[in-house]
Amino acid sequence: MTSTRCAACKYLRRRCPSDCIFAPYFPSNNPPRFSCVHRIYGASNIGRMLRELPVHLRAEAADSLHYEAQCRIQNPVYGCAGIISALHQQIYKAQSEVARVQADIAFLMSNTSSVHEQNVAAPSFNNMTFLAEQNSTVGQPSHVPSTTWFY
Repeated sequence: MTSTRCAACKYLRRRCPSDCIFAPYFPSNNPPRFSCVHRIYGASNIGRMLRELPVHLRAEAADSLHYEAQCRIQNPVYGCAGIISALHQQIYKAQSEVARVQADIAFLMSNTSSVHEQNVAAPSFNNMTFLAEQNSTVGQPSHVPSTTWFY
């Protein structure tokens, strides 16, 4: 028997054996961690889940059970599935935005190349004026009038 009981044994008001399955994952200095998990899963289910896992995975499982229990307490209907769904929606929106921006870039690149091909093929006074206006406004704010003219 250890000198201090783990949070699970304190909560359950029992002696903490030396081979207590809960002791490494629910230390005595953090009793709310076990009470949260116990409230959702129950002590026997937690113990069974931890015993069925290999030792190297038990710490991760205890952390996961704690996180899922906290989410279930905060949102009883959806729990962590609600958070996952919200994150999937954010990913979908971001992917849609990236696709829209890529389409805009492709459209602008195709228009720029077609305008450039038209100007190279048959330069006329109108095309040269258009190019002069484009070149003069590069790097200037839109409210500043263009004063550079090319002939």
